[in-house]
Amino acid sequence: MTAASDKPTVRLTVDGRLVEARQGQTLLEALRQAGYEVPTLCHLEGLAPFGGCRLCVVEVSGARTLVTACSQPVSEGMVVRTHTPAVHKARRQVLELLLADHPQECASCLRSDDCGLRSLAARYGARVGLWADGVHRRALKEEPDVSSPSIVRDAAKCILCGRCVRICQEQQGIGAIDFTGRGFDLGVAPAFKAPLSEAACVYCGQCVVHCPTGALTERDDTGRAWELLGRPDTTVVVQIAPAVRVSVAEAFGAPVGTPITGQIVAALRRLGFSRVFDTDFGADLTVMEEAAELVHRLAAPREQAPLPLMTSCCPGWVKYVEHYFPERLGHLSSCRSPHEMVGALAKTYYAEKEGLDPSHVVMVSIMPCTAKKFEAQREELQGSVDLVLTTRELVRMLRLAGIDPTRLEPEAFDPLMGASTGAAVIFGRTGGVAEAALRTAYWMATGKDLPEEKLEWEELHRAGQIRRLRVELGSRVLRCAVVDGLKAARELLESPEYEQLDFVEVMACPGGCVGGGGQMRGQDLVARVERRAQSLAGLDRTSPLRRAHENPEIRAVYQEYLGSPGSARSHQLLHTHYVDRGVPLAR
Repeated sequence: MTAASDKPTVRLTVDGRLVEARQGQTLLEALRQAGYEVPTLCHLEGLAPFGGCRLCVVEVSGARTLVTACSQPVSEGMVVRTHTPAVHKARRQVLELLLADHPQECASCLRSDDCGLRSLAARYGARVGLWADGVHRRALKEEPDVSSPSIVRDAAKCILCGRCVRICQEQQGIGAIDFTGRGFDLGVAPAFKAPLSEAACVYCGQCVVHCPTGALTERDDTGRAWELLGRPDTTVVVQIAPAVRVSVAEAFGAPVGTPITGQIVAALRRLGFSRVFDTDFGADLTVMEEAAELVHRLAAPREQAPLPLMTSCCPGWVKYVEHYFPERLGHLSSCRSPHEMVGALAKTYYAEKEGLDPSHVVMVSIMPCTAKKFEAQREELQGSVDLVLTTRELVRMLRLAGIDPTRLEPEAFDPLMGASTGAAVIFGRTGGVAEAALRTAYWMATGKDLPEEKLEWEELHRAGQIRRLRVELGSRVLRCAVVDGLKAARELLESPEYEQLDFVEVMACPGGCVGGGGQMRGQDLVARVERRAQSLAGLDRTSPLRRAHENPEIRAVYQEYLGSPGSARSHQLLHTHYVDRGVPLAR
């Protein structure tokens, strides 16, 4: 193979085969790049090597012991053997030690079908109970922490791989959980072993999507969903987020990123939902309100309308500001997130149109996000959304019902809140909210469409986590920034450049909602997120309407019900306010 980099290459011999790698790569990176399946439980792509689980051990000529491939740099002439009897034995013993300290609840565990520990134990023939005597940690006696509306933490199922700790600290820059205790008392928990609901957790779910076992899971609300669908006197309506339509198919064997919007609509009707609406309609509505808010702030004195205006679609990001930067709350857009806008209109606009009692209308949102579960129970949003299910929960419901959406004929969303534009679908990827808002803000300010060549973002930060853009908006130059990942967001908020900006989009999760904490898991998560984002971009490019203000249902809801963006009714139904939650620890 040929290394695609300007760095010099080195040549290795792996199981008798010549392999080229880039100088500076770890052996694990080189092996996986060459197509070798090397097991890991603690490794996280993009973060520094950890070497905690010891499953990636291999034989290297000249080394006196087995070496961990994740922390071993490649070198010229290195001779590596990846599947000798000694390697297999070492990996199997590690797995057996983990199993000895692990509850044997696989059949009933929420992670039963995608547990990293279980799949590797089966692969290497690890035997349960071989090392059980005297091994158990005290964590096995702890009751699961169910205090959070979004995330359940079960310490008994923790294998101490450190993934959750590292993703929370190194990627998100929060540190809501950490290693605690020593020896048999070693565990992972919030500070002082407080309940998760009392920690400064933003419920982004990155710990959940990276946990290899059932130690961290989303709160499972599928039982409540089935109960709601069984009520004869209730109209249960549902909506699906942009990122969901490009991730469900992979759970049923389709290529990652395959969009199956119409098939999901058909599947939801088969589950028993009365109406199927599109969160993309809510995204177009958010664009109208947020673009109007931006144009208003740009025209007002800065002391009356603080700039930059920061997006408010991501509930993990909003909660982060409430905890760590409460002095910036006035910079957050007052717009509700798209699914909350759809929920508010479902119980007003839709209920009036259909002659329904709003108290008998139940709104269920299918989201790629665990933080949306927290958002739905915020007092400020008045119960517009009754239940949030993640992408994974939807997949579990479909499997239980025996429905494979990839085999269904596509069906259309229900009218009133089912039409959308390309600007809405890109809400699911980082940069999409800003781009969609700019398309309409430009039109509001100039009466013209924003040329696409003006949307060339300049990267400012590693891996493109911070990007910026300047756009001429009438007589003014609009300065924008886009951020994904909360650690990068903090860097921007604390930088001198922040005060010079006019508009900032932040997504808590890498890649945006396509990489959300409620999405389907996979070892190659970085590549999966990229393919999902590309799929959303493709849906935007091929959409007949690409600007929110072109959506005929958006025009209708303003003409018939809301009046205009920013009207009194719009503010009552589509806007909100935020809470200073205090900084629990020093920044």
